[in-house]
Amino acid sequence: MQEPQPRGIRALHTESTITVYQAYAPEIGLPAAREGRFPAVWKRDRMTWIKPSFLWMMYRCGWGMKEGQETVLAVEISRDGFAWALRNACLSHYSPGLHADQADWKRRLRRSPARVQWDPERDLRLQQLPYRSLQLGLAGEAVKRYADEWIVSIDDVTPLAHEIHALVRADDLASATQLLPPERPYPTEPDLLDQLRR
Repeated sequence: MQEPQPRGIRALHTESTITVYQAYAPEIGLPAAREGRFPAVWKRDRMTWIKPSFLWMMYRCGWGMKEGQETVLAVEISRDGFAWALRNACLSHYSPGLHADQADWKRRLRRSPARVQWDPERDLRLQQLPYRSLQLGLAGEAVKRYADEWIVSIDDVTPLAHEIHALVRADDLASATQLLPPERPYPTEPDLLDQLRR
């Protein structure tokens, strides 16, 4: 089995879509899943983070148990939209090999409607793995495009999260693994991630 890239995108994807995860309170998550779009109470003026890694989302939301994150959503979006976000993204941290100086990085960050962060991937027990997964923050124009143009479908996967969690707690990791979304390395345009992997 090939060792994953130290910083790479692994995701559930089709020829035209990629699935990302978010977790919200039920007053946002349930209508979003029912209507296939975010309700009016969802704030477009705030940064929203999307995560292609199911297990990193489970780490972040505590398997859908954390307050305000009780509804776990699988949001299928267009690959064209995802690529637009990556092309217009800036790293969320200063990188000396990439930015001329701190001021240069801050200028880029202010201008960019998306930002990239690499966080340690997680296993079924939510322990860190030796490679990182992408988190993509959307703001301004990117949020509007995400909500109005990129979304293909929104599914409530909270029951799946709870089922997998129960199997992990029962120490049945083999059965839990079988239920995980089949995430594979995600193909991107040549060199698209080069400026985002530092």
